[in-house]
Amino acid sequence: MLPSIFGERLFDEFFGEPFMPAFNRHDPLFGKNARNLMKTDVRELDNAYELDIDLPGFKKDEVKIELDGGYLTISAAKGLKKDEEGSKGQYLRRERYTGECSRSFYVGEDLEPKDVSATFEDGILKLSFPKTPERKEPEKKTIAIA
Repeated sequence: MLPSIFGERLFDEFFGEPFMPAFNRHDPLFGKNARNLMKTDVRELDNAYELDIDLPGFKKDEVKIELDGGYLTISAAKGLKKDEEGSKGQYLRRERYTGECSRSFYVGEDLEPKDVSATFEDGILKLSFPKTPERKEPEKKTIAIA
């Protein structure tokens, strides 16, 4: 355990630019927790697909789902009010993030928005949509040359 004077990014700053540029992967929006956002489980059923997407800390009205050009895009935006000081005191440290994240999945051109069902409960977005039948290439009929 390091003394608090070093902060939580001691090694991130040590291994950052100019010494090791490959290790400098700091995302200023979500910080080092960016890789933990929107983790997704995809399940294939007999006639449908189900997605479970982790969105901890987001509310239902902060999540948006779009279907465009065969791509299902899930985005979530969160904002924290800067002027929350008032009578509650002054913040000494703020670790909750603010910003936006999104993820896209190709689901096929034949899917319509009415085919997708979505529920949001306990920070998990559950999506379900039917499988589209695979398009078969038309058979090529050859003619023998005599």
